[in-house]
Amino acid sequence: MITPLDIENKKFSKQMMNGYSVEEVDDFLDDLTLDYSKNYKELTELKTKVEELTKSLEHYKTIESTLQNTLVMAQTTAEDVKRVAQQKADQIIEEAKGTAQKQAMDLDNQIVAKKKELEDVKKQFDIYKAKMESLLISQLELIKDINKNEE
Repeated sequence: MITPLDIENKKFSKQMMNGYSVEEVDDFLDDLTLDYSKNYKELTELKTKVEELTKSLEHYKTIESTLQNTLVMAQTTAEDVKRVAQQKADQIIEEAKGTAQKQAMDLDNQIVAKKKELEDVKKQFDIYKAKMESLLISQLELIKDINKNEE
């Protein structure tokens, strides 16, 4: 490949009459044309490749931006879901506490009612016992009277 220094330092032999050798100049220009054609083609291919890579880079930057936005949105959504779940959990706990408290109060009321019912049954038993005792005493008195009358 011919370098710019080669071109600058190229010396053509002079002919006596016509100056430089036409054949040498033509050969050199042919070599120069070939090298510059290769360079131009390579430069064109590299520019095309740079454009493609630039487009790819932009595409990947867009994808990266989209992924970052998606990640931020996913994090936000996850935090929202977590917050809503915590709120629901708190609500369920509060409802459970309220239900448990109501059930405890209902049980306390049932206990009070059963205690009152037990007291009433005890009173009725005491009354029944007193009546039975009174009946037995009167029956005993009656039997004593009968026994006195028979004697």
